[in-house]
Amino acid sequence: MSDTHAAKAEHVSTGWMSLLALVQLGIIMALTTGGQILLPSHVESVDPQHKEATLALIFAVGAVAAAVANPMFGALSDRTRSRYGRRRPWVLAGGLVCAAAMAWLGFQDSLGGMIVGWALAQLAFTAVLATAVAAVPDQVPIGQRGRVSALAGVAQLTGPLIGGIAVTLLVTGLLPGYLMMSVLLLATVLPFALFTTEPDPGPPAARGGFLRGLRIDLRANPDFAWAWISRFLVNLSLSMGIGYLLYFLRDGVGYERLFPGSSVQQGVLILMAIFTLSSVVPGLLAGWLSDRHGRRRIVVCVGGLTMAAAALMLALVPGWGAVMAAAALLGAGTGVFSSVDQAMVTQLLPADADRAKDLGVVSLANAGAGVLGPVVAAPLVTSAGGYPLMYGVAAVSAIAGATLVWRIRGVR
Repeated sequence: MSDTHAAKAEHVSTGWMSLLALVQLGIIMALTTGGQILLPSHVESVDPQHKEATLALIFAVGAVAAAVANPMFGALSDRTRSRYGRRRPWVLAGGLVCAAAMAWLGFQDSLGGMIVGWALAQLAFTAVLATAVAAVPDQVPIGQRGRVSALAGVAQLTGPLIGGIAVTLLVTGLLPGYLMMSVLLLATVLPFALFTTEPDPGPPAARGGFLRGLRIDLRANPDFAWAWISRFLVNLSLSMGIGYLLYFLRDGVGYERLFPGSSVQQGVLILMAIFTLSSVVPGLLAGWLSDRHGRRRIVVCVGGLTMAAAALMLALVPGWGAVMAAAALLGAGTGVFSSVDQAMVTQLLPADADRAKDLGVVSLANAGAGVLGPVVAAPLVTSAGGYPLMYGVAAVSAIAGATLVWRIRGVR
């Protein structure tokens, strides 16, 4: 179905949108809760003297795995023809492996075991997301994509809060936390895989070799390239700050000293709640406005600049009150950016026959940011500049990503 046909397609139902958003809520919940709370605590218990460098290594290996998997799983789903469709089998399989990998991580007591477990989890996370998001250009008309992407964006931002509540308030300890993530993953991913349908994509298009099919001619698709670079820079900023949030509260803000008897994990949960609640209304409003007026770029730019302002606040005023204010600002900016950026990208895909692969390439911006974020942040945090320098660099990255969106010409 080309975008011309998509513009005239029948609108998708609220139920379908909700199940797709639930998939993304579950995956981002497990990914973020694992990366922000479980893995940092896990690493600290295994290697407390080198926790920053060790965590960066685990993140980097996992992000490399995701970078390889994104276009690969997308291309495989583009080529899949089955009675259950071409996207849902990969969502189902990826969800099952996700749950198994998170459970397996809970039993690891070595650096090698954590690296392998997180890399496997990243592969599975990617298989689900790379194929689930392709359902949007497959089935959603252009005039509805802002709302679909906004709902999915809000779900992705809500997931970490739900995961944080689950592993800090409902259960205690690393193993119960990992097992809780496994159960919630299955509960959120399986309904879409089992209870939705897909349109018949027709026979696969004639193609060359598999590896050749992973290539995209960026010179012939400059808008696609600029959208990729913009997303990469904004997500690099987010990755730098969020990956070290637990350590920042403990070592930079002194949360446990400020609030005796409270744990730094509880501080992270408070910030997650502020971040999430502040993202919902701006994210939904941004998606609705971008559909109504057909303008995506201005909304994406405003979202990225708001995220940069939050990073600057953390760099300049690293007290607890400022951190809470920055969390609210970051939530609003991320809600606006993520809600509309995805809708914009679906209008810039080079080929209808390769939607999932092309969206997988776009997702490499997230994975690439995940690889470089900890690598860039670790030496900044451990240098004389410390956390203020890291957040300053993060702000510059977000500003650059937000402004580069104006190089895109194919979307208003």
